[in-house]
Amino acid sequence: MDRDDEHRRSPAEKVVAGSLIDRTGVGKPLSERTLQRQRTVESYLRGEAIPRYMQRAAEIDRGQREHRRRLAAAYHRLREDCGSDTERFARAWTVRARTWDLSALNALIRQHNEWYPVERDLPMDPRTGDYVLVHGRSYKRELLGPEWILTQFPAS
Repeated sequence: MDRDDEHRRSPAEKVVAGSLIDRTGVGKPLSERTLQRQRTVESYLRGEAIPRYMQRAAEIDRGQREHRRRLAAAYHRLREDCGSDTERFARAWTVRARTWDLSALNALIRQHNEWYPVERDLPMDPRTGDYVLVHGRSYKRELLGPEWILTQFPAS
């Protein structure tokens, strides 16, 4: 191979060519199958063990479970503290629901809503201009707030 061929090679081709020669004496050259595979950013991103949208969905589900667990503990503690005074409990629990910090979980939900259709390569409905439904419903997840908390753990 002459010098001109060396300069015309892409960085990826140089790496592959270098991997065919085992200079260290450790390891083995890339297989013929590996050499034939397309090398693109898309194929790299799709090669991840678990797609990011699935990782994020699992993080959201874990976050919701963790908040429910912590909310249940706070709910029962406040119930005990208020005893039979249901009005005091309702006021205090409503304040707690309004001030509960769900910002980190909502950030994940926003990321999901923004990136899911792209990461999942969802087709668009040409009539509506929206992404198609997934299993008959929208892929978007609702942001969580006091309403979600009060639905899970009513103040009354």
